[in-house]
Formats: sequence, C-alpha cells, structure tokens
Amino acid sequence: MTPNLKIHAAAGTLALLTISTFWTATLASELFGSHQTVAAVKTAILYGMGLLIPAMATAGATGASLGKGWKLPQVASKSRRMKLIAANGILALLPSAVFLALRAGNGQFDTVFYAVQDVELAAGAANITLLSLNLRDGLALGKRRTARAARP
Repeated sequence: MTPNLKIHAAAGTLALLTISTFWTATLASELFGSHQTVAAVKTAILYGMGLLIPAMATAGATGASLGKGWKLPQVASKSRRMKLIAANGILALLPSAVFLALRAGNGQFDTVFYAVQDVELAAGAANITLLSLNLRDGLALGKRRTARAARP
C-alpha cells in the first residue's frame, strides 16, 4: 500500500467515523439528554470540525490524486460523491453546526433550532451514506490495485 493510499484510507475513515459520531451524539442527546447535554454536544461538534474539515480535505485531495488516470466507473462515482459531500458540508453541515452551537449555548431551543437540527441530521445522514459508498468502492479499487500490482 502506497503512502498516499494509506493517508487516503485513514483520512476517509476518520471523516466517516467523525461524522457518524457527531450524528449519533446529536440523536442520543436530543432523545435522552437535557438541554445542557444538547448544548455540550453542539459545542463539541463545533470544535470537532477542526478534525473533520482537514480529514475531508485530505481524503478529497488524496482521492483525486489516486484516481488520476483511472477511467473506472467507481472512480468517477467516488469523485461525484465527494463533490456532493463537500457541498453538503459547506452549505448545510458547517453553518448548521455554528448556528446550533450558538443557539444551544444561549438556551434557545425553539422551533427554529429544531428545524435546523432536522436539516443537520438529514445532511449528516446523507454524508454518512455517501462516505460509506465511497469506502465500499475504495475497498473494491484497492483489491483491483493489489491484483494489478501482483501481475507478472
């Protein structure tokens, strides 16, 4: 496994696990926690963006580098998905995280808070799904790359 491939796999896995953790913590705090717990989770998610954003950027950049020259449908699908994942993150998830952390920190748990919370959960679920599909295709491409390298 090349260093670039190791970095790509680690960054993609870290991104998927981070978003999954955010999503699960949000749902658990909303269902079982107090407003104070929800506020703590929203603040932690905002700070967690410092881990998630570099992981996503690294996964995207190394994926683009690894996919260069490959004309396989899985590579094209992964590239299309990464564009959707990035747009979803920039347009929905990051602004929602900031908004929800500020509202929760101020104790503003109103209809607007919960509407944005619903958008964040839906966008997060979409990114978890898209990242999981990219992981699946990445594993298949890794097997193909290994088989290709093993040929005499």
